[in-house]
Amino acid sequence: MSFLGRQIVNTALTAIAARPVRTQRAGVVSFATGWLVSELAPQMIALTAADTAAHLIHPGKGKRRSKVGVALALTNTAVHLRRLQASTQVTAVLDKALDDTLNDDHSAAMSGLEPRDHTWPTREMFHPFKFPKDEVHIDRDIAYSDAGGRGTLDIYRPADHRFLQGAPVLLQVHGGAWILGAKDQQGLPLMHEMAARGWVCVAINYRLAPRDKFPAQVVDVKRAIAWIKEHIAEYGGDPDYVAITGGSAGGHLAALAALTPDDVTLQPGFEEADTSVQLAVPHYGVYDMAGSTGLATAVDMRDKFLARKVFGTTWAKDPEAFEAASPILRATDKAPDFFVLHGDADSLVDVNQARLFVDRLREVSRHSVSYAEFPGAQHAYEIFNSVRSAHVTRAVSRYLRGHHAAWASGRSVPEVTATV
Repeated sequence: MSFLGRQIVNTALTAIAARPVRTQRAGVVSFATGWLVSELAPQMIALTAADTAAHLIHPGKGKRRSKVGVALALTNTAVHLRRLQASTQVTAVLDKALDDTLNDDHSAAMSGLEPRDHTWPTREMFHPFKFPKDEVHIDRDIAYSDAGGRGTLDIYRPADHRFLQGAPVLLQVHGGAWILGAKDQQGLPLMHEMAARGWVCVAINYRLAPRDKFPAQVVDVKRAIAWIKEHIAEYGGDPDYVAITGGSAGGHLAALAALTPDDVTLQPGFEEADTSVQLAVPHYGVYDMAGSTGLATAVDMRDKFLARKVFGTTWAKDPEAFEAASPILRATDKAPDFFVLHGDADSLVDVNQARLFVDRLREVSRHSVSYAEFPGAQHAYEIFNSVRSAHVTRAVSRYLRGHHAAWASGRSVPEVTATV
């Protein structure tokens, strides 16, 4: 392909990343073509610069330098620079969310933590898909149910875990539209960060639709919580402190599980098990499976995807199934602390779902509800190492450790809300 052709492709990808389409089908295309471009802005800038320099130095035998190609390259670079700037803006967003959430007591509990880290994530930028192996030990494929490979989990612990005892626990639930995905594909930056800092992190598989219709997925998440309560002390974890996180479908499942510890219909065969958590940190989750908010995007997702692929029934036939699966309709005053995160350029899950979910939590919950909305962020912004995900991982790590510090100190986590 010629230099001009490459820059035309670059322009198309850059345009999609900058202006994603958010309808059901087109949103999937926007995400698939624009997600990596959005998160790998530094790499895109370097590739564009190298391609342009090579073209100007050696345009090719008998070929002229392409003025149009160079103009497109400069335009693309400018857009990538703006995307990179947006990635760095998450630090201010997250700082405000944390500052508004933490009262004096909570801040006192965090006094032993290191200062906030806003340094440029050099290592992550050069190694987006690599994680240090000498800091974390992983126990793989431990069975927590009888569902075969879909009923297994991995445990991430500090490399030197011989004397680990009473460590806080983080449960990671993968996404994948409830129909695909695996425990070793998502949440890796945060799990490695927390395990290296002395936490015990648990990443689970769960049964997938359409083979296993909903609510099999949330039943498995709750079964995993029950397993953690019973067995995690054997791995150095504290069964009394469990935080739950996940992205997309995983964000939905994390939120729903956090809101339904007393729903025995979602615990068949283990009705008496404790499935409560102390904190939920869902990323870009789906909170309105029923379309109850009236958002056209939520109704579209319900009728064109969820009904056919996930539930195996329609809203008209069984509205209660969709309503029971909607975190926004399950929020009560018993909700644990929540830290909800979403990108405003998400083409797969409308950011308005997160906004309305947070509003609902703040109406009814007695506990803290924090919200961070990232400018220019697509879906799946924290899957691998990038400038944005590095800053998000650092801030979420600090939030988690601060929350646990407040809990461990005997103080109640502040019943306040934060918004950005």
